[in-house]
Amino acid sequence: MSTYTPRVDVTALETVLSAAVAAPSIHNTQPWRFRVEAATGLLQVRADRARVLPVADPQRRAQYVSVGAAVLNLRVAAAHLGWEPVVRLLPDPHDADLLADVRLAGPRENPPDYRWLYSSVERRHTSRLPFTGRPVPEPVVAEMTGAAQSEGARLWVPDIASIRRLLGLTAVAEARNRTSPGRIAETRHWLTAPGTGGCYGIPLTALGPQDQRGRIPMRDFSGPLTVPHPPARRFERHAQVALLWTAHDRPQDWLRAGQALERVLLTATARGVRTSMLHQAMEWPDLRAAARLPQQRCNPQILIRYGYGPEGGRAPRARALGPDRPSAPPEERET
Repeated sequence: MSTYTPRVDVTALETVLSAAVAAPSIHNTQPWRFRVEAATGLLQVRADRARVLPVADPQRRAQYVSVGAAVLNLRVAAAHLGWEPVVRLLPDPHDADLLADVRLAGPRENPPDYRWLYSSVERRHTSRLPFTGRPVPEPVVAEMTGAAQSEGARLWVPDIASIRRLLGLTAVAEARNRTSPGRIAETRHWLTAPGTGGCYGIPLTALGPQDQRGRIPMRDFSGPLTVPHPPARRFERHAQVALLWTAHDRPQDWLRAGQALERVLLTATARGVRTSMLHQAMEWPDLRAAARLPQQRCNPQILIRYGYGPEGGRAPRARALGPDRPSAPPEERET
């Protein structure tokens, strides 16, 4: 049940920002920062240049997609509290790190139709484990497709031949990643050992197995590291995947793709569907181009694997507001 409060107090801020940081991000880099103007109800969503992937993501496209996912979660939480989130993407051309601002306006007669997704924000997380192979019903897939379209993107559900092609491109990308010293070093940097208390990166306990039959190319985060690898397992025989794409490929489109991605993932979570991202081919320009649909202006953003199965391991999250958070909202606070 949503509860509207006319004042953006610390409790409301913690609710919306905790939802924002629960968003998925590439390698769990969580590459965002938030600046809050409590007096005006304006939240700035900023890029964090300290948490980027210069080798795998030199254009910062994946960072923008990640930040876009955080913006969607922020909107969902704000709507849950009864606010009307008004979003502007890239609002200041002179401030390159300001990717979005969100004004929390008063309630409207017809609240946003996505506020029901709030209960899925904390439950959603990536599953790198095998799925059962049970087909997801068409109405659920249609709902996921509609979720992407509501955010200005498209979700294409390919046929069997196209699935093989997309998984083949992903396999090529994964093979390249495993033989690239720069990418291996970058991925290794974002692995965290148990007990280290890190809030970012992929914990070793969240790593998934490889497909014993090699049909589904899951990302091997550990690579040649001498760490315990989960034993290979048989994955689903027929993978269910969907390609999220946009008509244009500008920074604002990457932010929209991130919002669409998270809305798709939350919709899937609400319907009991597990998801994981196959992003490897998107990190190589030639393979990303090869993943395009025949339609004009198709710009692939991410490949989503979905189905029914176990939850998988959780990745850590940084606190939305630090331990020194004030008892009353400041005029401006950055987290």
